[in-house]
Amino acid sequence: MWMDSSVRSAATKFKQLRHFTAVALLALGLGACAATPLRTAQKTSSTPQPLAQVVVATPDAGHDVMAQLLAGEMALNHTDLKTASGHYGKAMLLSGDPKVAERAASLAIAIHDNEAAQRALDRWQVLGAKPAEMAQARAELALDRGDTDEARRQLELLTGSTAKDAWRQFGRVLVGARDQAQAGRLLEALATPQRLPGDVQAWLAMSELGDKFGRHAYAVQIAEAAMQRFKSAETYAWAAQMKFRDGDREGARALLQKALVKEPQNARLRLAYAGMLSEAGDYVGAARLLEHGPQDADIYALRAGLAAHNKDGKALAALYQDLQKAAPDVREKSAYLLGQLAEMQHRDAEALTWYGQVGDDDAHAFDADLRSAMILHAQGKLAESHQLLEQLQLDSLDQPAQLRQAWQADAELYLGEQQYAKAETAFSRALQVVPNDPGLLYGRGLAYADGGQVDLAIQDFEQLLKIKPGDVDASNALGYTLADANRDLPAAERLIGAARAAKPDDPAVADSWGWLQYRQGHLEQAAQTLRDAWAARKDADVGVHLGEVLWKQGRQQEAQKVFDDVRKLDPKSRSLQETLKRLQP
Repeated sequence: MWMDSSVRSAATKFKQLRHFTAVALLALGLGACAATPLRTAQKTSSTPQPLAQVVVATPDAGHDVMAQLLAGEMALNHTDLKTASGHYGKAMLLSGDPKVAERAASLAIAIHDNEAAQRALDRWQVLGAKPAEMAQARAELALDRGDTDEARRQLELLTGSTAKDAWRQFGRVLVGARDQAQAGRLLEALATPQRLPGDVQAWLAMSELGDKFGRHAYAVQIAEAAMQRFKSAETYAWAAQMKFRDGDREGARALLQKALVKEPQNARLRLAYAGMLSEAGDYVGAARLLEHGPQDADIYALRAGLAAHNKDGKALAALYQDLQKAAPDVREKSAYLLGQLAEMQHRDAEALTWYGQVGDDDAHAFDADLRSAMILHAQGKLAESHQLLEQLQLDSLDQPAQLRQAWQADAELYLGEQQYAKAETAFSRALQVVPNDPGLLYGRGLAYADGGQVDLAIQDFEQLLKIKPGDVDASNALGYTLADANRDLPAAERLIGAARAAKPDDPAVADSWGWLQYRQGHLEQAAQTLRDAWAARKDADVGVHLGEVLWKQGRQQEAQKVFDDVRKLDPKSRSLQETLKRLQP
């Protein structure tokens, strides 16, 4: 945007001062030598020597302009504006270059040293600066002092000049003001349609600045005036954004349509319009709009998101084919999206290839490696999967959110493998990064329960319920753990009953309730509840529970059939093996 370079911190602003070249510094240094006090070499011998009459002039650092400038640059390199200001303040007194005084003034203003700033401005003026050239700095100083009248005079002088960047400088002054309300009032007073130049970017920048200052009515006024004056795509688009934020979606759509008529190939406008349509719930219209015209990585990403939202498998498959034929730079930027699209179509090998092409500096690099680990695990390459996750953990030591995610993924994979000790360790490590995280406590509680460490499991689930009182999953997990251990069945009944009331159709909750009925000796109720849960979802643990209840009812043949079905679902089911050992010793 037109104003981008103006919105920066004082430290960033003065990084540009480092661009003094060696030639400039040398010129300043040589130019100053003639005017500075000199020290002469002391006589060391009474006997004349060759070259004895040659005197070498060596100004001390306090009177050496180049030394002061270099010291100022060193301070800027360390973002030490106060020290840099001090050195530039000395340098301007030794130099006849007005630019040194200008920089001294800017630094003094940045650190709010108003007296030093005034001295620098006076020096700058003595060295021949014109009032219009000094107007920006004087306005900044006036605003820092709270002198609105003087700031206005200087800003009027600045914007009334013929300087090419006058309005850009005007915006910089206001953005840097400590009193944003004061800056907003000056904006409205000076940046009027009658005074703004014939530069569309200036109009848009002032409207955006008004919006930033909370002066929405002014922002809308300038946006609409710019639209009427310039009738360009960008003015229509900005005015549309104003209308959309005011709740006038139809008006916003109409203006964006006008913008697209002006620039039908503008990818940014098409994305904005499609985003507006999707926010309004018109996902089909948004997708249709993006299908035509040039395609870039952002457009492909939004199209994929819309197709996924609409559960349009055909559209996702077509996108995958189209994106593979896109320009190399688009494919490179879309490597993660290509991996996702391949994975959605169960093309796991292709997904791994695309994820492997996601660059280290890509925003999706971590996610690509995480998905790759999941795919490798699903392919039975367990060691490779865990190795990749361990590498992710090492790479994410300074990124707590990613570190937590990598550990949790590792833990959940170990949990699925029934390697409960490793799962507990991974969950515990993640909890060191994010103490009392509900998801991690829940996962570790499951690992403890499945690993036979009932007391620790109960402790985690109880802690989770303290953090999230009434949480359905935690209530169900704690209730089931108590029931499975045949401990405190009344408490288990209260907990699972509460979960059942909240999720009456949840097979996991039904399994807990059926198993509790079994522990309480209500075999017929247990069998019926577990049959319903088994019919709703063919889960190995539910099947094992149903089979055991049927076996206890004397329905061994029916129970054996259920056990066979469980074995097909999960040939390595530990709960099935343990149950069969108990039932068929």
